[in-house]
Formats: sequence, structure tokens, C-alpha cells
Amino acid sequence: MVAISRRLRKVLKYLLLISCATLSIRYIHFCVLNYCITYEEYNLEKKYYNVSNDILHKYDELRRRNLRHGLKISSSSYHDNILDEEYDEVRESSNKENAVLLMLVRNWELSYALKSMRSLEDRFNRNYNYDWVFLNDVPFDAAFIEATTLMASGETKYALIPSSDWDRPDWIEDDIFEQSLNDMEKQNIIYGNSKSYRNMCRFNSGFFFRQKILDQYDYYFRVEPDVEYFCDFPYDPFQVMRQQNKKYGFVISLVEYESTIPTLWKTVREYIELNNDQTIDTSSDLYQFITDWNDIRTPRSRVEPTDRYNMCHFWSNFEIGDLNFFRSKEYIRFFDYLDSSGGFYYERWGDAPVHSIAAVLLLRENEIIHFDEIGYMHAPYFTIPQSEYFQLKQKCICDQTEEARIDFSGISCLTRWWKHGSGKKFMRETYQS
Repeated sequence: MVAISRRLRKVLKYLLLISCATLSIRYIHFCVLNYCITYEEYNLEKKYYNVSNDILHKYDELRRRNLRHGLKISSSSYHDNILDEEYDEVRESSNKENAVLLMLVRNWELSYALKSMRSLEDRFNRNYNYDWVFLNDVPFDAAFIEATTLMASGETKYALIPSSDWDRPDWIEDDIFEQSLNDMEKQNIIYGNSKSYRNMCRFNSGFFFRQKILDQYDYYFRVEPDVEYFCDFPYDPFQVMRQQNKKYGFVISLVEYESTIPTLWKTVREYIELNNDQTIDTSSDLYQFITDWNDIRTPRSRVEPTDRYNMCHFWSNFEIGDLNFFRSKEYIRFFDYLDSSGGFYYERWGDAPVHSIAAVLLLRENEIIHFDEIGYMHAPYFTIPQSEYFQLKQKCICDQTEEARIDFSGISCLTRWWKHGSGKKFMRETYQS
């Protein structure tokens, strides 16, 4: 019995060893087979990836994707080379243009002025050190001069606006003017009862560029107190203006309060008819920007084209312009005609529609530029570059609610600019096809 038991144990031991060996062989076979299949799938996937990648990048030289490090960029920029590393190097090594940062400001607005300066210095001017010029209808006090001088990276200059350029002219009839103030106050029109606001609008429309302190400069960047710039500037806008022969630049376009300019367009039409010797093309795309009521967002079949002002204008609290355009006899003649009507005081004409209409009438389409790569806020509205990649690249910080973003709101004129202005040619071609 003992011998049989030992023999049985040996048999069982051998059977166990054979079973283990069999399982090991099957497992090794499974692993090898699985590896072969995986390797084959990998090679096939690699082959297809290479074919797909070759097709994807076949036309890189045409669409410039090779400059974007393999990322698919959704940028609304008008400039093909805005994301190029080479463009950054050129920007950083560029010389300054003959330009100035310009602020119309009061002494009591010092804290707001410093806020705007700090933002623009951080986002742009610390790399270029452009001069700052400050204008006021009363002398600047020592505290204002000291604080702004220390805040600026460039030289600071201060000028007192002559009374003849600022105050209400003698030929404005006091009784009509006072009645207008009362009427607009009753209608709750914004700044409707403000005398100083009217002085400011008239000054910005026809006299800021005549200040002697600006005679040495070719370009200006209008900076308002209490504004903010959300992103690093990807270029020197003054350099863009000169290199591309631009005369006027903006970031926001929207409709004007109709109650502030009831007879402005009528006066403009009278000017056009009286000055038919001056080249004003009322059939141009640029003219359509301020007269076309058929927005891209509006079905074409429902709105007929007119020659009635649609209230679209460039928001002039941010504007970069060629001072020589405003110094031109064509612009001065245009402003003088508007001024002679008394509309700056009997109504409440703003400098934004005046600048915008003048630019449309006197400039060519490609002489106006939309700086859509610049993030900017003037309460209550703001704009910021559309591309998320671009926002990251330019270190944009914006804590505003999306509702305050003006670009695609109901009062924005940006899509009309895309339709009629310079830059977004594909929008026009798509819309008109």
C-alpha cells in the first residue's frame, strides 16, 4: 500500500508539471501572438498617420500653418504673420515712430489717468517709451505732473488749451443753447445738459490736432482716463500705421445715440452736395459702412439699401490716427462746415461720429484699420481678441462678464465693418456671393 501511494504521488507530480508547462507554453504563445497583432496594428496606424500628416501639411506654405507649431489656430487677426516668431523679433528691434500718447484730462482725474497709464505702459509702452502729452483747459497742478511723470516710461509734456479752442464760441445764441440743454435734460439724454461735455466734443472734433505741443508729431494714440488694456500688444501700432499707410485705427465700432445727433446726417449731406469738387465716392464700400442698414446678421431680402445714416461709428475713446489727416484742408473744411451749423451746442454732436464720417468720406477703404488684436475696455463695453490661443499668447486677463463684450452685441457695427471695410475680404465675398 505504501509503494502504491508513492507511485501515485509521483504520477500526480508529473501530471502537475506537464500541466504547468502546457499552460506556460500557451501563455507565451498568446503573448507572442498578441504582440504580433499589436505590432501590425501599430505599423498600420503609423502608415496611415504619415499619409494623413503628409496631406495635412501639403499646403503649409500657402496657409502658413507651419509657422504655428502644429496647432490649429483660430485667429481673427487681419495680419498673416501675427503669430510668427520672426515677427516678434522685428517688433522688439524696431525703432520708435514719430508718435505720441495723448490724454485730455482734468486734475481731479489723476487716479483714473494713472490707472490708464499703468495699463498701457505694462501692455505696450514700456517696450517703446513713447512720449505722453496731457491737455487740460486749466493749468495742471504739481501733484498731477509729478505722479504722471513718474508713471511714464517716456517723456511727459503738458499744455493748456487756449480758450478760443475750448470755450463755446460767441456766435452760439445763448437762449437757443439753454433751451437745448433743458430739453435734453428732460429727455434724459446722456450728457444732455452738460456744457463742458459739448466743449470737449467740439475740441476733439476740430481742435486737438491744432495744439502747438503736437506740431512735432505725425501720429497720436488717444488715451482716456479710467480705461484698461487687457492684452500685451503684439506689435507697435504706430509702426503698423506707417508701414501700411493707415490714417485711422479703431478697436470698437457701435451705433450712436440718435437723440444726440438728429440733424448731423442732414448737415453732412448738405456738405457733400456743396463740395462736389471734393472727391467723395458715395457708391464706395466704405460709404456703405455708414449707410447700409442690411447687416450681415439680417436677412438680405428684408432690408433695402438706403442713403440714410445707420449711426455706425468708430468709438473714438480709443483711436490711433495720422495727425496729418486731421490737419489736412479737406478735414478742416469738413469740420468748419459742421461747426458753423451749431450742432455741437444746439444738439450734442460727439466727436466719434464726426471723426468716423470724415474718415469714411475723405479716406480710402484700405487707409482705415481695425486693431482686433488689442484687448480694451472703456466702461461699459470691452473687446478682446477672439482666439483663445491668441489670448494666452498675449497674456490677456479679462474678468468682465461676456454680456459686456461689445463685438457681437446688437449695437455693434463690427459685422458691417467686416462686410464693407478693409481686411475681412472672405466675409464680403461670402455675403455677396
